[in-house]
Amino acid sequence: MTQPIRLLIVDDHFLAREGVKEILENQREFVIVGEASNGIQAIEKTKELLPDLILMDISMPKMNGFDATKKIKSEYPNIKIVMMTVSYDITDWFEALKRGAQGYLLKNLKTEDLLNGLKAYSLDEIPMSKEMAFRIWKEFKKDGQGKQTLSVREQEVLQLVAKGCSNKEISKQLSITENTVKTHMKNILGKLQLDNRVQLASYAFDNGIV
Repeated sequence: MTQPIRLLIVDDHFLAREGVKEILENQREFVIVGEASNGIQAIEKTKELLPDLILMDISMPKMNGFDATKKIKSEYPNIKIVMMTVSYDITDWFEALKRGAQGYLLKNLKTEDLLNGLKAYSLDEIPMSKEMAFRIWKEFKKDGQGKQTLSVREQEVLQLVAKGCSNKEISKQLSITENTVKTHMKNILGKLQLDNRVQLASYAFDNGIV
């Protein structure tokens, strides 16, 4: 049986944390291991609990979600962080990704959409359109200096990521297992010094790979 995703909730509003807990309490895929009310507590709880996924608010006292995300990702790059906020500001969305977050969800989402989003982010299976990837490319401009060269297979995987393919779709197109795809993804991220597949797509556009 697959182990549930260990989730840390970070939000300075008690009712917001309670709302998320209520939504997830009957979901076998998730288990809430802790809560925090600001960025400093989020860092402390992360060190203590080592969750798989952190649901992080942006606007909080003492330390905001952006700064907490950057600090956590620098020490625990494998922990996934999803920002959750009421903000529709696209600059917040880009800033979250720059700090290393895997995704961005709005607090006013329907319960079903919130659950689907969390499940998808936890599995790193977020399809992305070429249009969105291009918009992100304009925000993330990386020069690629000091980054290792990708193998032919890794470049093939990168091309498919930029086209919005999930790991499952990539495995079918390249006739390899999903575990192999995940291994390639990990190696690509390491070589390019990037944090997530959104940044990978922007890198691909920036360097003419797609």
